Amino acid sequence: MQHSPFSRQIDKDLLGKFDAEILSRTPHIAGGGKTGVVANPTPLVDLTDALSECARSEYGIRIDSKSVRVFGKLDSQIFGGSVKVRPAVEIIREAIVTGKLRSGQKIFEATSGNFGLALGMLRDLGLEVIVLVSRRLQGGVLDELKNEGVKSVNLDVDICPAPGLKIDPNLVVAKAAAASVREQLAQLGLDTSVFDNARGDVEALLAKQDVINLAKLLARIYDGFCPEQYDNELNVRSHETTTAPEIDQQLKAHGYSLGDFRIIAAFGTGGTSAGLAKYAQAKYGQKPVHVVFPLANQDVAGIRTRDKAVGLRFYQPELYGGVHEVDFEAARRLLRFFAGRGHDIGESGALALYSALQMINYGAGNNFVVMIADGLQKYLADLEIPVETSDLLEVNVQEANSKQPSYGEVLWTHAMFVPREEGIKLVADALGCDKDKVKIATARDVQALITTEKIPAGINALLPKDKSKTLLVCMAGGTSLRVAEVLAKNGVGAQSLTGGIMNLSQTNNRQAEDLVQVATE
Repeated sequence: MQHSPFSRQIDKDLLGKFDAEILSRTPHIAGGGKTGVVANPTPLVDLTDALSECARSEYGIRIDSKSVRVFGKLDSQIFGGSVKVRPAVEIIREAIVTGKLRSGQKIFEATSGNFGLALGMLRDLGLEVIVLVSRRLQGGVLDELKNEGVKSVNLDVDICPAPGLKIDPNLVVAKAAAASVREQLAQLGLDTSVFDNARGDVEALLAKQDVINLAKLLARIYDGFCPEQYDNELNVRSHETTTAPEIDQQLKAHGYSLGDFRIIAAFGTGGTSAGLAKYAQAKYGQKPVHVVFPLANQDVAGIRTRDKAVGLRFYQPELYGGVHEVDFEAARRLLRFFAGRGHDIGESGALALYSALQMINYGAGNNFVVMIADGLQKYLADLEIPVETSDLLEVNVQEANSKQPSYGEVLWTHAMFVPREEGIKLVADALGCDKDKVKIATARDVQALITTEKIPAGINALLPKDKSKTLLVCMAGGTSLRVAEVLAKNGVGAQSLTGGIMNLSQTNNRQAEDLVQVATE
């Protein structure tokens, strides 16, 4: 039985763990909403040159990169792996704060992949996640769900989870599907007598392919929690109050504002497009959001075709500047191109980026922000995308910026100079990370590492404990590259920033000498 809302108590231990282990690592308004500054932003990367090259080599289209500006909002780099982390964090935290979710409960949700993967972050908090998925889900997505500790119930119905369809119930199919669900729930250790008491309701929902409400029903009968991503207004709010101002702040750092750009997003639940559109309408009085769908007969991971969006709560065409159906088979060439050059862009991001290319080609705009909802890894096996996997020891500023959230630390390594406070701030600002993430190795330790090719204790203490890579920075890049080579020999992953602080100081019209000083130890 569900607890009365009047008897709910906040699980303070769970809330503390959630804030420390998840909220602190994901985008949110710093200072409890007082500052308006977004902490842990995902990279906003200039993809203009790469898109121009792709347009020319893949489609024979010439783009004037001097008059065009295309930024990719890389939520593929977010902690948790996709744009769905944003609403998941908002919804789960609100559920804990209001007492709807407590330790030991099960979370049920209908998903086509990414939201389920986002919920997988909760496993270390002692919360069990069970998702309802389609048999048509890519094998790579199912593998990732399993790897993240998310338990799944495979349904013999065709979903990206569809709302209740106005069709005649096929109770024969529904009964068979219900029997399969019952067996899978039993394998997950759930009491099947609870399921049997609600069997009629389950079959009625399966007959209508109403997986969204089936997840809600299972949460109710098993005293669990359902995030209800397709109907929960927090889905929209997470993007209106965090994602949109985050993009706006990043564009202003480049000398623009959100009012100067069209925003392109593929459509999953509609939360991203609705949230961005509401922000832009309120602040700029504009409708810059363009929503992209694949053609009616095409499957793109986590993305609906237009006919399947109709009827969803957050499909709100009146908010958009345009709605477009785009050929994913043509966009696949773009996906291969970007993947081959190491860009972490998934299927929906490729569809949206291809749409930007087409709009530029037909004169429908020059400035775009393209939402890159997730990364490439889980689609590789099915798509057979050839990717260059060489693990380079050097990265340029743009590459380092796009990969910044994946670096455990940014480490200054020079055998003679150390950065002043301004130098540390310059490095952090250029990479889009917090200043506290930039660590300083002593010159003595750097000298010892280079001469002995062994890692001194002082440097070892500064390296990330979770085996993630370290980005190395020095004056011109030569010393940090040598350190990267030695670390690699010792089995430690690291990359050197090409040009180091000299490159950054030139970019910012600063003198490198003003940003460093001779080490005194």
